[in-house]
Amino acid sequence: MNLGTYLTRSACYWPDATALVCGERSWTYTELDGAANRLASALTARGLRPGDAVASLAWNRGELVEVEFALYKAGLVRAPINARLGRAEIEHILRYAPVRVLVFDAAHREDALAAIEASGTGCLPVLLEDGPDPAATPGDAAVLGYRALLGEGDATPVATDVDEDAPCVLNFTSGSTGALKAAVQTFGNRLANMRKLLMSDESRPRPGTRYLACGPITHATGMTLLANVFAGAATYVLPTWSAEAFVDTVERERITATFLVPAMVNMVLAHPAAAARDLSSLTGVRVGGAPISPQRLRDAVRFFGPVVAQGYGLGETTSVVAGLSSQEIAHAVADDPELLQSCGRATYDTEVRIVDEAGRPLAPREVGELIVRGPDCVREYWQEPELSAQTFRDGWVHTGDLAWMREDGYLFLVDRKKDMIISGGFNIYSTEVEAALYEHPGVQEACVIGVPDETWGEAVKAVIVPRPGHAPSADEITAFCVERLDRFKKPRTVDFVAELPHNRNGKLDRKAVREPFWADADRRVN
Repeated sequence: MNLGTYLTRSACYWPDATALVCGERSWTYTELDGAANRLASALTARGLRPGDAVASLAWNRGELVEVEFALYKAGLVRAPINARLGRAEIEHILRYAPVRVLVFDAAHREDALAAIEASGTGCLPVLLEDGPDPAATPGDAAVLGYRALLGEGDATPVATDVDEDAPCVLNFTSGSTGALKAAVQTFGNRLANMRKLLMSDESRPRPGTRYLACGPITHATGMTLLANVFAGAATYVLPTWSAEAFVDTVERERITATFLVPAMVNMVLAHPAAAARDLSSLTGVRVGGAPISPQRLRDAVRFFGPVVAQGYGLGETTSVVAGLSSQEIAHAVADDPELLQSCGRATYDTEVRIVDEAGRPLAPREVGELIVRGPDCVREYWQEPELSAQTFRDGWVHTGDLAWMREDGYLFLVDRKKDMIISGGFNIYSTEVEAALYEHPGVQEACVIGVPDETWGEAVKAVIVPRPGHAPSADEITAFCVERLDRFKKPRTVDFVAELPHNRNGKLDRKAVREPFWADADRRVN
């Protein structure tokens, strides 16, 4: 098999159609396929063979899509490096993969070259040039310009045959829960993800679809690229995220579909001029990457219209595990409020179970660990046999997420195992308290954590970003929660901050919020 053949086929079907847009530059399908073929043949001519790794380190830009499809065509392993990682983590990835070629932009040049030297891998540094002059040089004899590398190849279609079980992408975690590790997504996993996206009646890409990639296209936001290309859709890449850039692009380019993490939804809803913009072209707004509160879902539907869908997945599953369609969310808003707390039902060929500590299936509405299996599920972490044995057991991915299942198959996530608060012997799920907080009109964003308490072991603390123009008090917030939650779940203390930390993928960084309160503790439970 070869995933790159789908781009070649689309270049045959829709040669002059727009495949990709980023900033002022656009690519037709013929142009994108030609660039990917040239890069694939150039890398092959330099001695790279299937199984060799190529890493990228850059902010969003169209060339990253060229790189992705070139690696598909050549059967090479892609190791995307989050553009917000520090030098030591970059060095770790280069050595850990190991990487033969590192493609980077000017903003990361210093870190990239230092990491290459420190890693001792001798990988080839390739600079993505920003200048308009095709003959521009990188200004360093040791660095190869990306355009020069493309010039070493030709546009003849490349389609190296690979096994479905061969590594395709090393999907590194954000590192918010510990050392970096990489889920090994195979070519078969990526193919299963593409099939799943194309099987969606509601949001499947097709000719005429204009998909806006708002977050890093090397990660969750870019997971739809292969399906978009297969279907002849156009992908618009936002170079830098902001609520202003989002509404500008949607209005100007008549974007039809997009993917937003909850933090992005919060920013768009809080943008003072967003309501006046024409976003009516949007027919699909998928929300995922982190839990979203029922109130924010209601707010999103009120703002975008009945086009909001929700999905749940993780790097270890390659694609979406469960989803709520826009029709299901509209039904929930009108008639089934409990359903707004759900992440949906298992999608297509994915199987899910809720199990106890011994791995036994639990009855409906009993809380346990969510485990998943299917053709898009990863089987191992890269060079981590002990960690792999903990997570991937008997064909199932053990997610570490606590959840329960309704009688009709809808999944309800309650917390990460490690984020559950135990206060006075009671289990308290941070997401449940956050859901109540988001119903308060003065709350823009909230994070609930457990902090040390001599009496109760842990106490519930809420850290809140107030909505502009609002100034709720701690007593007001606590009283608000008492009306909606059991009293033992109410925040014992409330802090107000200007902003909350987010990790490199835009998710709320609960660990960073929690850390200062546990810095002097001998252990991280109390």
